[in-house]
Amino acid sequence: MIHVILCDDHAILRRGIRDTLAEAPDIEVTGEAGSYTELRELLRHTPCEVLLLDLNLPGRSGMEVLASLHESHPQIKVLIVSMYPEDQYALRAIKAGAHGYANKASDPLLLIQAVRTVVQGRKYLTPEVAQLLADSLSQPERELPHEQLSEREMQTLVKIASGKRLSDIAQELVLSPKTVSVYRARVLDKLHLSNNAELTVYAIRNKLV
Repeated sequence: MIHVILCDDHAILRRGIRDTLAEAPDIEVTGEAGSYTELRELLRHTPCEVLLLDLNLPGRSGMEVLASLHESHPQIKVLIVSMYPEDQYALRAIKAGAHGYANKASDPLLLIQAVRTVVQGRKYLTPEVAQLLADSLSQPERELPHEQLSEREMQTLVKIASGKRLSDIAQELVLSPKTVSVYRARVLDKLHLSNNAELTVYAIRNKLV
C-alpha cells in the first residue's frame, strides 16, 4: 500500500484529489494538510511515502516546504501538483528536488500513474515537461531576470500581477503588509521595473500568470 499525504490549502481541491486516488486499490490517503505547520505536525505520526504538494501555500511556499522536507524527511517522494504554468515552474521544482510535477488541470487519473511512478524512485514527467527538460539541457543556459528572484519574491510577483492588493497578499502569505512591501520593492529592483503596471506586463510576457 502506498501511503499518500495531500498538502494544499484548498479543501475542495484536496477532496477531488482524494476521491481520484481512492479509485486505486494500492493507494491510501493517510492525511491532509492546508499549510506547512499542519503538514509538519501530521508527519510526526502519519505514514507517508508520497507527498502531493501545492506550490501556493500560506506562510511558506511549496518550494520552501520542499527544501525543508529534504532536510527533515529525505525518504519522502514529493510530487508537485499545481495550477502554475509548467513551462515556468516545473523545471524549477524538479531542479529543487521534486520527483515530479503535475498540473491540476490535467487528467485526474494521471495522478495515480504519477504516484506509482515516484514511489519507485523514478521521476514523473509529462511529455511537455520532458521536452522542456530536454531543451534546457541542449540549449545554453540563459537566465531570465525573474529566475534570480527568491521563492517569496516570485510569489509576490505573481500575486501582484494577478491583481491582488498588498494587504490581501500579506494575509494569504501570513506576512505583515510592510514585509510584502519590501518584497515588492526587491522585485521591482531586480527586474528593473518602476511600478505594478510594468510588473504585470512583465509577468504576462513571461507567462508567469
